[in-house]
Amino acid sequence: MMTWSLCMIVKDEEENLSKCLNSVSGLFDEIIIVDTGSIDNTKNIAKKYTNKIYDFKWIDDFSAARNFAFSKATKDYIMWLDADDIILPSDLKKLKKLKNTLSKNIDIVMLKYNIAFDDNGNPTFSYFRERIFKRKNKYKWQDRIHEFIMPTGNVISENIAVTHDKKITEQSSRNLNIYKDMEKNKEHFTPRNLYYYGRELYDHKMYQDSIDVLKRFLNTKEGWIEDNINSCYLISNCYYFLKNNERALEYLFKTFEFDLPRRKTVCLIGNYFVNNEEIDKAIYWYETALSLPINKNGFYESNYDYFIPYLNLSVCYYKKGDYVKSKHYHNLSKKIKPNDNLVSKNEKYFQK
Repeated sequence: MMTWSLCMIVKDEEENLSKCLNSVSGLFDEIIIVDTGSIDNTKNIAKKYTNKIYDFKWIDDFSAARNFAFSKATKDYIMWLDADDIILPSDLKKLKKLKNTLSKNIDIVMLKYNIAFDDNGNPTFSYFRERIFKRKNKYKWQDRIHEFIMPTGNVISENIAVTHDKKITEQSSRNLNIYKDMEKNKEHFTPRNLYYYGRELYDHKMYQDSIDVLKRFLNTKEGWIEDNINSCYLISNCYYFLKNNERALEYLFKTFEFDLPRRKTVCLIGNYFVNNEEIDKAIYWYETALSLPINKNGFYESNYDYFIPYLNLSVCYYKKGDYVKSKHYHNLSKKIKPNDNLVSKNEKYFQK
């Protein structure tokens, strides 16, 4: 059986660290905790789980910190987690089985990352990330922020999830400031850097700046297909917030340059026509969504499979006065999420 190290970088995580480490009980042969400047009780909590705790002076570089953590690992494979990640019991069982059966010929294991959830705790947004690495291959993290390891070698994907348990907090300026510092110092921006810089600008409601940076990203023509499509979504949203609806629609259609139409995209197009009170056109696009194959590649948002089209079709047919079809689609959405707030709100209309 291969041995595993857990490597983490933390700062002021006293509210999260115990929950994270308790969730992986019995999985790892060693735990490496690298602290980047905590002023709370994080390090004392870490001592309950490991004696391999190291300090790393924060230099606005996540890759440097993660690479330092990896350098302290001594086991066959290295897995990483953030302090606000947890492993659910069902996934822990799968991971322990994987550890017992993992071939020494495997270089990297990709695991699912669930980062958004509905009111019942079901994942609504997930994607696969590089998660477990053969230590002797000496993989290196890249980029100061939104760091990554390029998957190379014998890579497998497992249907095992890491659950992001982050609580909603005020938007931090840390990431944006790092990109602005890179810009000030005239550091080279890779296409990936531009994409994430544009996202940070969007998150801070700097919509015109976000448009400009994301267009620079698209113009490189070197982006990953999923990042290209998500850039179009973000640019569309920016134009919407800037009251330029025609350009917003333009960038939804631009996604078709990168892949076949997806359920999410055509639902967003349907939203445009609802906002324009062109209900027949909206119905066309929502019904088109239901006819398209479900695409689970890249960033997968399960609500767009059926729930959102059903919910919006119910509203559209109600606006048209076709209460039979409206009730039909309402019942379909209710079957998927009977406790959803919007479903409950719509239910009142059919009880009158």
